[in-house]
This record gives sequence, structure tokens and C-alpha cells, in this order.
Amino acid sequence: AAQTRQVREGKRAWTDANGKLEYGLFGASSAGIMTSICAGPGGIAVAMGELVDDAIVDVENIFRRLKENNAAGNPKSSLLVVYEASKEIRGAVVFGTAVVILVFLPLFALSGVEGRLFAPLGVAYIVSILASLLVSLTVTPVLSYYLLPQSEATHREGDGPLLRALKWAATRLIRMSMAAPAWLLAITWLLVAFAGWELANLGRNFLPQFDEGSILVNVTLPPGSSLDASNQVSQLIDNKFRQRQLTLDRPDGEILHFVRRTGRAEMDEHAAPVNAGEYILSMNPEAQHGREEMIQQILKELRNEVPGVDIEVEQPLAHLISHMVSGVYAQIAIKVVGDDLDTLLATAEKVKAAIKDIPGVTPPVIEPVQQTPELHIRLRPDDLARYGLTREYVGRIMQTALQGEVTSQVLEGQRRFDLLVRLEQAYRTDYANLGRLRIDLPGNKGQADLSSLADISEGVGPNAVNRENARRRIVIRCNTQDRDLASAVAEIQQRVKERVEMPEGYFVEYAGQFESQQRATTLIVLLAAVSVVGMFLVLMLLYPSVRIVLQVLNALPTAFIGGVMGLVITGQSLTVASLVGFISLGGIAVRNGVLLVTHYFHLMREENEEFSPKMVLRGSLERLAPVLMTALTAGIGLVPLVWGGQEPGREILYPVATVILGGLVTSTFCEFLIHPGLFLAFSGKDAERLVKAEQSEEDELHDHSMARRTVSVPAAAHATVR
Repeated sequence: AAQTRQVREGKRAWTDANGKLEYGLFGASSAGIMTSICAGPGGIAVAMGELVDDAIVDVENIFRRLKENNAAGNPKSSLLVVYEASKEIRGAVVFGTAVVILVFLPLFALSGVEGRLFAPLGVAYIVSILASLLVSLTVTPVLSYYLLPQSEATHREGDGPLLRALKWAATRLIRMSMAAPAWLLAITWLLVAFAGWELANLGRNFLPQFDEGSILVNVTLPPGSSLDASNQVSQLIDNKFRQRQLTLDRPDGEILHFVRRTGRAEMDEHAAPVNAGEYILSMNPEAQHGREEMIQQILKELRNEVPGVDIEVEQPLAHLISHMVSGVYAQIAIKVVGDDLDTLLATAEKVKAAIKDIPGVTPPVIEPVQQTPELHIRLRPDDLARYGLTREYVGRIMQTALQGEVTSQVLEGQRRFDLLVRLEQAYRTDYANLGRLRIDLPGNKGQADLSSLADISEGVGPNAVNRENARRRIVIRCNTQDRDLASAVAEIQQRVKERVEMPEGYFVEYAGQFESQQRATTLIVLLAAVSVVGMFLVLMLLYPSVRIVLQVLNALPTAFIGGVMGLVITGQSLTVASLVGFISLGGIAVRNGVLLVTHYFHLMREENEEFSPKMVLRGSLERLAPVLMTALTAGIGLVPLVWGGQEPGREILYPVATVILGGLVTSTFCEFLIHPGLFLAFSGKDAERLVKAEQSEEDELHDHSMARRTVSVPAAAHATVR
């Protein structure tokens, strides 16, 4: 709107944007999947540019046609001009919307955490785009008819100074494009190859790093440690944290306050014994040290203060995401799978020793598995048969005796308690007395001592046996610090392969966020390829020419260059959020290509322009304003997300905005540097052939209609004479 110096045009586009935004929010909330990503300002900003795309394209074309009509010697009716101008770009807008929807479909195939995060974004995006299409097809032309014809700007001759300057610069680019299209195309694909090489060297993470403002410290003592022992260790840790706490005497303290929990109740969703505890530290946002530096310092100090205790430091939300992804509270889970527990433990210790000094990886922790005292009661089958008893019967009695059985309830006012019946403590802990437990014989034949039915002894056994796919496994877990997940796992795999010899029948699996990152990346890339095929088929309906469709799809690699460079310049790694940014970017880039090529067709079909460099130059310059305006509106909405991307709450949208903004720059630039020359040298002849075929078909229909009229006149005259 600023480029045409027309305030009404801008107000009308803004009115449309508000309506489309309301449709999008209503549609997503009605579906019951509105999340903070969709409803927050960040999610709205990502979609805002495309919300006004249709309105900008429609209004700009109507505005330009009204100016041309007012400058003509015999102007048409304003209503007719608005109708024809809106109809002119209708096909391009509809097919462009179909392309955008196609590229977003892969989001709905994501599962797990990534699906919960990004699928609602895709729903809100698609609903908003469809609302944008609906409003542009109905409301936009009506408002344009009432607001634009009476405007002074539509009666002015020529463009504004800014648009004139932009057209002057674009003319140079377009002429360069038409002069050497092959060279420019070759350079473009060399840049695509370079961007692909840069992408391959980028770090890879599952999700962007969050700055949650708090740190979670897990403290695990050896299995069987008492609550008193846990409290003694915790007091030492408490003192360390107090030394870093913000006080009047220590205004630069890194910790605002902290809380500790030791163990969790048996009925808790995450039940834990008293040897396991956790701290949550609320960090001072104005502290001198960054989050990663603080985590490293805390790890180092605590390991020196309480040796022999497993210490793990992570952020609370990242901790929970890791658990949801793999069932392990860590980013990286190394699973040693086998049958014998002692062999598993020995192998796990070897793996731990092999990877403990890898840079950027926290000290590994083996899940607590330890031999603990046990009571072994082995029933003798011959003695059971002699007394007429079964294993099930004796086992049920032993369960009641040792673990107890609820037989009734006790009421105290409004409170209700279970009444548990079991042996006294002396019998349950004294194995000699346990052998004197009397077992009732069937048929009221008396009783027998437990010692006459079973061998009772003390032994040892593992405190926990974990299985996966019906096989025992033990997990070594660790996290990354100041390093991407993929390279850390690659080095871990290399170390384990070189330094740990696996016993026969034993193997290692790698899970955690790394596994989810690989799965999500593979799925998105595969489905994105399917979406490209879908775009090809949709565009073939609009342009039945492979050459023309390939030229339009050439916008994808040009946008890819900018998206990758955006990640490289900002120092980000490749995450699922980055891939979502590439998906969104592909729809924007192809849509602009559709608008450009469709306008070439319009000039040849409706205005009888000959296919020539002059026609290509004219068509490109006439599409300059809407292409730049749509890119600017999208870019302006993304700048705050990129500028403040490291601030808490924006981390998930930072890579999305970076990729889209970088791709917008290169795709918009290449729209006028590459595509005009490609159309002239590569696909323009096909377009000319299609236009001539359409005109020939229309001429045949016209001649056939005239012939029918000519035949019908004598017949009518004959009837009249008779």
C-alpha cells in the first residue's frame, strides 16, 4: 500500500487481514486444538504475511487497472474494471492457495511431541489461508469497488517515486536475466549445492534449546540408601546452592530460590525411592553467567562435593520432553540389551568408561541396578503333593502374610482407611520364625509348618529388572551441553564401536531425542517430496506443460538457499522447527511464481501481447509491486521473532521465522533475476503454444456459432414468407 501511496488500499487490506485472522482463530479453536503456538503473537506473526497476500494481489491489480482505465480515452465502467481485474488473478490465487495447503500436509503426519507442537500450527495456518481465499473472492472486490474508484491516487499518472526506483532496479535485473539465463541458472544450482553442503554440516537437534529460567538437578544415591543418608547428602548440596543464591549481601547471585524433593509416593505417577531426589533452581535472569555455563559449573562443583553420587542437570521442560520421547530422563539413551544381568552391568560400565570424556556431553549415568538382600522361598513339589496343597494356594497365603491383604475399612469421621492384615514385623523379618508359619491343610486335616513345605533362605538379587521387547536391558543416559545432538551421538557411536567389545548375543541401541529427531526428519523429508509431486500435479492442471511447471517449481531451490543461509548466519542447528520453516517457505515461493507466470499468460491471452522480451519485461514489472508487498508484509511480521529469538518463549518459532525470512530474501530476488530469463528461453514457447491453442479453439467455437446463426436466418425468412 505504501508503494502506491494509497491509504485506502492499505486500510482495505488490513480490514481483510483482520477478518481472515478471526476466521483462522475461530476455525482452529473450534477444532479443539488451539495451542499457545497458534494463539500467541508469534504464531500469528508467522501466518500474518500470507493472510494479506490474496488481498494485496487482488487490490494491487484492481488499483493498477483502474489507473489504466482512467488514463484511457474511452474509460469503462468502474464496476466492469473491478470485476475484470479481480477475475484476472483469480485462478492464480486459487491455485496458489492449493499449493500452500499441499506443502503443509506433512505436519499432520508427525507423531509424538513434534506432532503435538506443530500439527495445531498447521491447522490454524490452513484454516487462515482458506479464510483468506474466501474473503478475497467475496469481500475484497466489493470493498475495492466502493473505496478505490473515487480515490485521487487512481486518477494520478505514473507511479510513486519509490516504485519507480524499484522498477528501475528490477529492469536491470530482468534484462540481465534474459541476456544470460543459462549462466544464471547454473550459478543458482551451484549455490543450491553449496547450501546443501552447509546444511549437511549443520548441527542437528530434535527441538531448539529452551531458556526456561530454571534448572533441574537430579541427585541419585546408590539403591537402598536410607532417607537419612539422602538428607545428609542434600544438606551438602543445599549449602552449595546457598553460596550462589541472590541476597542483599550477594546481589550478583545466580539462583533466586530453590526447592528440593526426596523420593516420591508409591501412587505417584513418577514414583521414586528415597535414594532419589531432585532440585528445581529458579535462576536470576540478570546473572553474569549464561545457562549452559551455569549447568557446567553446578555439575563440576557437585561432583567434587558428593563423590559417588550420580548428578544430572537439565531444564525441567526438556527433562519431561526427553521422558515422553523415550521413557528416559535424558536427551541420549544408550541401551545395552542382553540376557544376563551381570554381563549387562559389566558391559554398561565399559560403555560409560568409553564415553565419559567426550566433549560437550555430560558425564554418563547408568540406571541404578544393584544386588540387594532378598528372601527366597522355594516350594518343594513332593511335599506339596504329600499334603495335597498347590503352589497357588500357598503363594496366596504367603502374599497375605508378608505383603498384607485388605479385609475391611475403618471410618474416622469423613475419612476412610483400609484395614490391612499381615504378620507381625518380628515374623516378617525373622526368617527362622517365618518357617513356623502354619498352613491350613484342605479338608480340615490339620496344619503344616511352612518349613515342611519349602526351603527358606537369604539371597541377593537385582533391585530392578527392566525389559524391552521381552529382553533385559540396561540404560546409560547423558545430555549434551553447547553441542548439537547428532554430532554428539555420532561420536558416542564411534567410541562404543571402537572401545567396547560386545559379548555374543548382546547389542547396543541408541534412543532418546536423537531417535525422535531422525524419525521426524526422515518423515518430513519423505512427505515433503510427496507434497512436491502433489504440487506438480496441481500446477499441471493450471499449466499443461512440464517446462512451465518446472520453472514455477524452480522457486523451491532458490528459497532453499536463503533458508539455509539464515540458519548458518544465525548459528542455529537443524531442528524439526527449522523443517517446518522450510515447509512454509516452499508454499510462499511457489505461490509468487504462479502469480508471475499467470500474468505472462494474461498478457498474451487477453491483451494480445506477442511472446517477446518486451512482453516478459512488462509482465515482470507489473508483478513487481504485489510480489514485493507480499514479501515485505511477511518479512516485517517475522523480524521481531528473529531479532528477539533467544528470548524465553520465542525459541520454538525462532528457527521457523529465520528460515522463512532468509528464504523470502533469496526467492524474491531470484523471482526477477532468474525466472524472467527462464520463461523467455525455457518455457515461454510452451506458453505461447498453449495460448494459441486456446485462441484457436475459441475461434472455432465462434465460427461454429456464427455458422449456426447463418443457417437459421433463411429458414426463418422462408417461414415468414410462407
